[in-house]
Order: sequence, then structure tokens, then C-alpha cells
Amino acid sequence: MAGPTTAERQQSAPGRSRPPRRLKLPRPRTLIALAVALVLLGSGGVWVLYGSQWLRLEHVSTSGTRVLTPEQVREAADAPVGAPLISVDSDAIEARLRRKLPRIDSIDVVRSWPHGIGLKVTERKPVLLIEKGGKFVEVDAKGVRFATVGRAPKGVPLLELTTDQAAGSPSLRRFGTDRLLRASVQVAGDLPEAVAQRTRAVKVRSYDSISLELSGERTVVWGSGEKGRAKAATLTALMKAAPKARHFDVSVPTAPASSTS
Repeated sequence: MAGPTTAERQQSAPGRSRPPRRLKLPRPRTLIALAVALVLLGSGGVWVLYGSQWLRLEHVSTSGTRVLTPEQVREAADAPVGAPLISVDSDAIEARLRRKLPRIDSIDVVRSWPHGIGLKVTERKPVLLIEKGGKFVEVDAKGVRFATVGRAPKGVPLLELTTDQAAGSPSLRRFGTDRLLRASVQVAGDLPEAVAQRTRAVKVRSYDSISLELSGERTVVWGSGEKGRAKAATLTALMKAAPKARHFDVSVPTAPASSTS
């Protein structure tokens, strides 16, 4: 029997590698065909998004409204129904809503493919009311005066600035009406929920002399707007400890007081 040939021995000998295979590149015609296909695919996608009738805005939905109606929100949004959904300017819609409806605190404009837009609304919540000309200006927790209503909402206290403006009180001259308003808003925002619901008025004589008028002819001396959370916790505990008390003083939260007369 004949042994392996010299070529066979060289191929099987250790340390010898086979010659590398040549990489076959696509032919120029194939590359051109692939490029054309990609262009057609891209232009087709652009046409679907912008030129076809398949992905156009047909309806606008709203959620989160409390005082505002969905119709008011949709009308103020003025969304371009019939336009390609991809081209709808959500920032412009948000800007229109904020400008036309100051009651809106935040708005989230969401595309709902293939034909809709959702408007998720968060309305401002009044924490104080300012009476003006027989009507009431609503003020939120940020101190923004956002609406004037003919009837006072239930559970929202009335702000009473009792500083003597005619005589030019020192507190008014030093702090100004706006700062006193912000202090009052801070106090209203720090009130415990149970107390806030029973608060009829927040009375401001000066920056560090703020008091509350509650239902049942009860009063609370709050002091300044500082240490609001500590005062709120102290007031809650004090009202539980002395349920028959009519007057409470938490101006110094570490040394509270209460009385029945």
C-alpha cells in the first residue's frame, strides 16, 4: 500500500496553516440595488408619517380636569386635527393652554398612536381666597392668583389683611403686601388637613402675627410663617389633648398653650 504523498504530508504536518480564503465582496450592482432599496424604504417611511392618511390626528382626549371642562381644554389647546400626528407641536399646545387657562398648573401632551393626542391636566388648587368687589380671587400654594370666581369654594379660608394700610403700618412698609400674602399662603399650606377644612379665615396683622379663625368660634395664634410643620404637628396634638379648648397658641411650638375662654 502506497504511503501519503509529499503534498499530503505538508498539509497534515503540524505548524503549517492552510492558505487564507479570499473574502468575496458584493458586486457593484448588488451594492447599488441595496442602496436603492434603503432609499425607497426611508422615503416610504417618511411618506407614511407625513403624507399618508393613516397617521393623522383625528381626536383629542383630556383627563384630570376638576373645575375646567374637557371642552374648555380642547378648545384652548387648538390642536391641528387632520395634520400628521408626527408634526403636532406639543410645546405649542402646552404654551396655549397655560396662556389661555391660568387654572392649569401643569399639562402633559402625549401622542396616542395612530390617531390621537391625550392632554393630562393638573389644575391649581386654591389654599386661600381674597375677597375683591364681591368676588373671590383664588390663590394656590405657590402664591399664584389664578382665577376670580363669584362664589367662594367650600373649605378654602378667606385671607384678611388687618394691617392699618392708611396709617402705613411698620410691617406693611417693611414686608409689603406680596410678602405678607406669601407668608399667609405658607401658613395655609402647612395646616393639617383636618384643621384646614375647618379654617374660615387666615388673619394677618403683621409678618409675625398670623392667626386662624376656625369654625365653632375657635381661634389659633400661629405667629409667623416659620416652623410651619412643627406648629402643625403641635396644633394637632394640642387639639386632641384639649378637645374642649376654644383658643390655641402654637406661635412657639415647643411651648404651646390652650384655653377654654
